[in-house]
Amino acid sequence: MAIVDEMVCFALYSASRATTRAYTELLSPWQLTYTQYLVLVVLWNEGSKPVREIGEMLQLDSGTLSPLLRRLENKEFIRRERSETDTRVVNVELTEQGSALRKELAHIPEQIACGTGLPDIQSAREYLDTLHQITEQMQKLPIKIQPTN
Repeated sequence: MAIVDEMVCFALYSASRATTRAYTELLSPWQLTYTQYLVLVVLWNEGSKPVREIGEMLQLDSGTLSPLLRRLENKEFIRRERSETDTRVVNVELTEQGSALRKELAHIPEQIACGTGLPDIQSAREYLDTLHQITEQMQKLPIKIQPTN
């Protein structure tokens, strides 16, 4: 066993890469990336949202989110429109085609869930709670740069 196999950070990294790779394969017939899929999931479940809120929910900066939204708009899955009351706000909404895609991709969450190997929904919820707790704790962690002597 390699030393990295005993590191929590490497286990999380490896699990994340394997999961993203599975999504990539499942989404390839629709030429969607994992992150584009996440934007669609947010819109399917939350409805129209300002770009800023989508970025916050998915922890994406505007430099990553803007080109991603442009590609989804070019595929005619979403539409971006400036707010009439505040032109600084850009709202994102699904098109008819984007809404219809939800049914086509409905099988993906179940396939991913089966791929985790977790035995039941309760185990999945406990694992999800643990991951959320790790994320929250790591985001609170003060990063201190140690000078080298």
